[in-house]
Amino acid sequence: MSAHASTVDPQKAELWDTHHHSHDVISTRTLGYFLYLLSDGMIFATLFAAYGVLSYQHSYFGGPTPAEFVKPWYTFAQTIALFLSVLAYGFGMNALKHKNKSGLINGMLAAFVLGVVFLALDIHDMSHLYSMGISIASSGGMSAFMVLTQVHATHIFFGLIWILVMIAQVMTKGFTEETVGRLLTLRMFWHLQAVIWVFVYIFVYLWGYIS
Repeated sequence: MSAHASTVDPQKAELWDTHHHSHDVISTRTLGYFLYLLSDGMIFATLFAAYGVLSYQHSYFGGPTPAEFVKPWYTFAQTIALFLSVLAYGFGMNALKHKNKSGLINGMLAAFVLGVVFLALDIHDMSHLYSMGISIASSGGMSAFMVLTQVHATHIFFGLIWILVMIAQVMTKGFTEETVGRLLTLRMFWHLQAVIWVFVYIFVYLWGYIS
């Protein structure tokens, strides 16, 4: 059996190895993925900056503004769904520490279902806007609004695919060095989407509604 396929104890898997005398595959990969997440964060920072510039009345050219179509209770439901999804994934990772495969899979399945709920609400919201004749071509302000929210939704979509892939790998391979490392990086990715959504909810939806 190769070194990559050897089983590891999830309780002893570290995010970063502070020792220089040995090579830890899991800590190296999670550190590398953390650096990637920083670049992903810069992409969102750019989109937020663009929205900030284009979120004033003159950027909508007399067309609809978020204050006319944003429903705070609707996006709050999305927020609850995403936060519960992150919580469910956290419970799954706690099961991982105790080598509980069924607990991990159940937590990931719950995270997947709640993530699908979040994405379904987003798709319904965008479909409603298009039915009202509001699209990315309506104005610069709407372009910034839709690009920012849908880039985040795209991250959620690929995160859901990743969750399904990891469920399949845990069921077939168990707790190998590769699967544990990927589960840790997926946790980082999923938590980042919740953090970004907090900013989207406050500065795009709530701010747009009250403005």
